[in-house]
Amino acid sequence: MTIHAQTMRQQFAAQAVIEELLRQHADTPPRSTFARFCGNSPLRSDSVSWYLGAKGEIVVGQILATLPLEWTSFHALPIGKKGSDIDHIVIGPGGIFTINTKHHAGKTVWVAGRGLMVSGQKQPYIRNAEYEAGRVTKLLRERMPLLPAAQPVLALVNPKSLTVKVQPDQVKVTTAAALRRWLVKHPVVLNAGDLAELAAVIDDPATWPAPLFPPTENVLARFNALDAEVLAARSRRRVWSFSGTLALCAAAFGAWLLLPAVLGAVLTGGPQ
Repeated sequence: MTIHAQTMRQQFAAQAVIEELLRQHADTPPRSTFARFCGNSPLRSDSVSWYLGAKGEIVVGQILATLPLEWTSFHALPIGKKGSDIDHIVIGPGGIFTINTKHHAGKTVWVAGRGLMVSGQKQPYIRNAEYEAGRVTKLLRERMPLLPAAQPVLALVNPKSLTVKVQPDQVKVTTAAALRRWLVKHPVVLNAGDLAELAAVIDDPATWPAPLFPPTENVLARFNALDAEVLAARSRRRVWSFSGTLALCAAAFGAWLLLPAVLGAVLTGGPQ
């Protein structure tokens, strides 16, 4: 991932994911006029998950921006040596929270302890969330040894349903819509002085691993342009789908109107 700013607070939600998406998209051939007319997506199949991930992190970032003033959110923080990142870190009176966002719109999610399935498929999200929180706790305690451990959170964006049979021991699994309320209900464990010192530590780029890639120019503008193309293509496909359905209905209605005449001709042996 890339750090553009002098402080981590200036990283925006989904920045790391968007940068990777743009790197992948850079060598994608432009669509032909006919492909645009048909509503073909500008995204390659292997880029769709990055695009959806970015959209999900943006949603959660917008929710976190509504937290009370004593809460602070950071986004797209580098962790590890392979360019991976923490989607969001939130600090407030209730503690330290690492938030892993998953965008599974319209899908069923089932949780029982450390087991999690999305539409019947097992996913390692609980294990990954625990690992991320552990890494963050270790990094922050190098600067502030008495800090409480970071609480891992898995925030699901727009699932069709979320069934939690048994909450995992460490990870809170919740929908993005319920995230804010859950955060602010926590009892106070950090005072104002602790939070100010902690925010300064997180804000310092020296706390985090160095970036793997050079800066990506005009990140938001390029993503917004790509997003507009994706949405326009989706709208065009819907128009074509509706038009096709309408044409089928019209053909069926026309056939129904002609049916009596056709049957009459058949029964009388044809026109006289």
